[in-house]
Amino acid sequence: MSATLSLASVLAESARRRPRQTALVQGDLRLTYAEVWARARAQAAALVRLGVRPGDRVALLCPNTAEFPLAYYAVLAAGGVVVPVHLLLTAPEMEHVLRDGEAAVLLCHPLFAEVAAQAAEAAGVRVCSLGRGPLPGSDGSLPDLAETVEPLRTFVGRAPEDPAVVFYTSGTTGRPKGAVLSHLNLVMNATINAFDSHPVRPGQVALGALPLFHIFGQTVSLNSTWRALGTLVLLPRFDPAQAIELMAAEDVTIFHGVPTMYFGLVEAAEDAARLPELELCISGGAALPRTILESFEAAFGTPVYEGYGLSETSPTAAVNQPLFGTRAGTVGHAIWGVEVEIAAPDRPDEIELLPPGSLGEIVVRGHNVFSGYLGNPDATAAALVDGWFRTGDLGTKDSEGFVTIVDRLKDMIIRSGFNVYPTEVEEALLAHPQIAEVAVIGLPDPVTGEEVCAVVVPAPGALPDAEEVVAFARERLGRHKYPRRVEFAAELPLGPSHKVLKRELRRRYL
Repeated sequence: MSATLSLASVLAESARRRPRQTALVQGDLRLTYAEVWARARAQAAALVRLGVRPGDRVALLCPNTAEFPLAYYAVLAAGGVVVPVHLLLTAPEMEHVLRDGEAAVLLCHPLFAEVAAQAAEAAGVRVCSLGRGPLPGSDGSLPDLAETVEPLRTFVGRAPEDPAVVFYTSGTTGRPKGAVLSHLNLVMNATINAFDSHPVRPGQVALGALPLFHIFGQTVSLNSTWRALGTLVLLPRFDPAQAIELMAAEDVTIFHGVPTMYFGLVEAAEDAARLPELELCISGGAALPRTILESFEAAFGTPVYEGYGLSETSPTAAVNQPLFGTRAGTVGHAIWGVEVEIAAPDRPDEIELLPPGSLGEIVVRGHNVFSGYLGNPDATAAALVDGWFRTGDLGTKDSEGFVTIVDRLKDMIIRSGFNVYPTEVEEALLAHPQIAEVAVIGLPDPVTGEEVCAVVVPAPGALPDAEEVVAFARERLGRHKYPRRVEFAAELPLGPSHKVLKRELRRRYL
């Protein structure tokens, strides 16, 4: 090994530079950088005692509580590879992640002891509790064991290209695949988020409401905040009214969220006693409807910078940045050192870049692109072509470099041979005063191939009529685009990262 680089250095360096500054807040718990790093090093020594060696993969099942960042950096300090586990998985789904990831041990928050025990037993993986006292069938408690060992003096050195984290993708096209991200990928993404795209001052306070097991919350909320010497205030479960109250109480200045979170905050702001004085708001995960963006900016008095990325891109690939100016409806410009271009979507074996203004598949090249899918060379070869990552997203890039996401290739609806992009239909319908939320999906149709279906959540107290909704859309959209079918729902199904689960809606309304 020549040059070394570890994601653990994000915490280690911040502890060296500002040891007495508050790094982490959760409820009544407040920890300085020195305290967090000391606990992480002690837990790293405990992992070494449990037999974890550099390069071993360690699964982490934990909500947005202090145990997550402590265990996360403990694994990294020990030279291990973190495999975050989705909180909503069933035992068989979790078993797949443990087997496919070849996890050496599963670190589990006590809240998830039952499902963890089932999955770990089936996969033949040891379980270690992140709470005090052992769980049934576990190898003891990591915090308890950490008190019996000498903390590591520093983190284990790793090569820049060594794996740091394996993220399991949502698996909409089959079983989830493990996207392998290196120390270089994640250190660079955190650094650019913190100091280049939207420079953060030391001491600023960010709300950790996005799930930390998800790439957005992990890189942008946790790693970028600590890279910039900020304070992270954890919210274990997102509730809009509670989030506003917590942000106001803790003087939060930075909020990262997905569109459904912004929508919830706009609604809750009307009844809030006091609003936080936010300075930086980042949106990602899905397209942010212009109506929600404008309503949020009016209510909170601060701009929202919409960005774009995937697990495979660490995640930030492009974002609206003050340096280039912002443009609503776009995801801004590629971040420093990364290229985001548009390629012909029908050329799977090669990358043919298209001229500005063309509609095609978004492709990404740069330091943020993952190493590949764990143990899956065929999927890796299909995704990484000519040095570019094929995102599976449709978009455009104009002559000024602004990137616009049109839709997922797989979410695109083909009605009577014409392409219909659900995001465009959703934007049109959200202008209806009686519609609070909407998701547009394609359903099989014997005549048109696919029919456009809008699943509508009515505004509070409203009772919109399906025919009237169709007429409203018909006035604003081309004949091939407007929905012929409207369904009403009390709420849209959301994943833990608060993205609408369209596959769930397709199943429900087939």
